[in-house]
Amino acid sequence: MDCNCWFQCINPECEATYSIFDSIYQCRECESLLDVTHDLETLRMRSASEWRHLFDDRYQRNIWPYGSGVWGKKEWVCPLIDDENIISFYEGGTNLFWANRLGRELGIGELWIKQCGNSHTGSFKDLGMTVLVSAAQQMMADGKKLRAVACASTGDTSAALAAYAAAADIPSIVFLPREKVSVAQLIQPITNGAMVLAIDTDFDGCMRIVKQVCEEQGIYLANSMNSLRIEGQKTISIELVQQFDWEVPDLIIIPGGNLGNVSALGKGFMQMRDLGLIDKLPRIVCAQTEKANPLYRSFMTGFREFQPIEAEPTLATAIQIGNPVSIERAIRTLKAFEGSVEQASEEELSNAAARADKTGMYNCPQTGVALAALEKIIARGEINPQDRVVVISTAHGLKFTEFKVNYHQKAIPGVDSRFANTPIELPEDINMVQDAIEKKLGALSVG
Repeated sequence: MDCNCWFQCINPECEATYSIFDSIYQCRECESLLDVTHDLETLRMRSASEWRHLFDDRYQRNIWPYGSGVWGKKEWVCPLIDDENIISFYEGGTNLFWANRLGRELGIGELWIKQCGNSHTGSFKDLGMTVLVSAAQQMMADGKKLRAVACASTGDTSAALAAYAAAADIPSIVFLPREKVSVAQLIQPITNGAMVLAIDTDFDGCMRIVKQVCEEQGIYLANSMNSLRIEGQKTISIELVQQFDWEVPDLIIIPGGNLGNVSALGKGFMQMRDLGLIDKLPRIVCAQTEKANPLYRSFMTGFREFQPIEAEPTLATAIQIGNPVSIERAIRTLKAFEGSVEQASEEELSNAAARADKTGMYNCPQTGVALAALEKIIARGEINPQDRVVVISTAHGLKFTEFKVNYHQKAIPGVDSRFANTPIELPEDINMVQDAIEKKLGALSVG
């Protein structure tokens, strides 16, 4: 099946088109963002049942490159890239965790956590970066000169770009806000050989600089305003439904920063619906921190207004973004999915993450924002007992060890660490050890 795709302006009054192998991120006619558009008529030559069987047959198999959760859907993602130019760590295929204990404690019937952090570089950004770097590899194989690939990042994007670029042997440059990413996130691009620029600004400032650098230096931009990233990230939706034996959940809660993940989530569901694989859409809730909540503020006006803000320092550093690139896409998605936006304070996100950790998880602070939003929605009675609810966990908690340590040491200013758990330091005395154990277990029995 000879499938095709292209860039198309998202502005319905423009709809200019471009090759996906053009180094272009905004429409040259009206400066709107672009979407990757697929030839649906060709894709409809396979029935919905045939697509489901094909995707299931490929899922986590070892036939290159289709065992990847992204490239197993190659015809829907980027069919114009030759297999030999694909750069993949077999991303995707991440655990859909049945959070049974946490769901019971929160009083809902069916809660699942999509563990996107169980990926090569520890975040969902791998899903989009495999497509973008593979496209860059294809462009270079076709004779196009690209000096490097570059991104602005709050941590996770830089890690993904550096790893995939290293595998492709393409120079990478990452622009990070100085002292605003965790040590674990900072060391990832360093170890993979990226040129790391720590800039005295925030993410939005880094974004302004990287856009200008890419335009003037012949460098390929790897942020989510490059629509190829969205194509990889949309496979979260497809894989999620696939893991439920092609049934659609009722509600999905996802953290939002630059908002490419929200629009990608919606795009995957829309494509499945358009090709007949599903017949309903879920509700989508985007969760933001109170310190960086421009989408929430717009939602409170019914999306009639949007004003960028200067994001304040937040524990959820990966979504500390005040001027999200994908704002138009995100609003369009939420309107189509009966969506809403919720926010969480620093204390709410910290305790929500810790509460879930006590049931066996290990959540990043961004997932804490989504879990706090879930608690608020439950408290308002907006979830039916029979609803199947999914929280998207965007990164692995090991990237945020300082956050965990500070929480349990009760060292986060303004946060009452309700679930803090500190080591009990004792001398080498068996009686004191046994007394401490008995005291702890006795308190648990009473509770």
